[in-house]
Amino acid sequence: MLNAKEESRVKLSAIDFAIHDIVLFLDSHPDNKKAIELLAQYRKWYDEQLADYEQKYGDYVTTVSDVKAQVPWSWIDGPWPWEPKEGES
Repeated sequence: MLNAKEESRVKLSAIDFAIHDIVLFLDSHPDNKKAIELLAQYRKWYDEQLADYEQKYGDYVTTVSDVKAQVPWSWIDGPWPWEPKEGES
C-alpha cells in the first residue's frame, strides 16, 4: 500500500506521461487546438501538483536535471532507492 508521498509521486508520473503523450500527438497534429488546450491544462495541473508535493515533501527529483543548484548541496540527503523506507526493516 502506498503512503501519501508515494501516491503523490505516482500522480506526478502519470501527469508527466500524459504530457509526453500529448506532445507526441502534437508532433503529427500541430494544428489540433483541442490537444494544445489539453496540453496547457495538464501542464497547469502538473505545476499545481508539483508545488503541492514540494511544499509537503521537499524537492521532487526524478532525474539529475531536476536537481537544484543550491548551497548546501542536498541531492544526496534523501533516502536512496535501495534503502528501506521509514518503519521497514
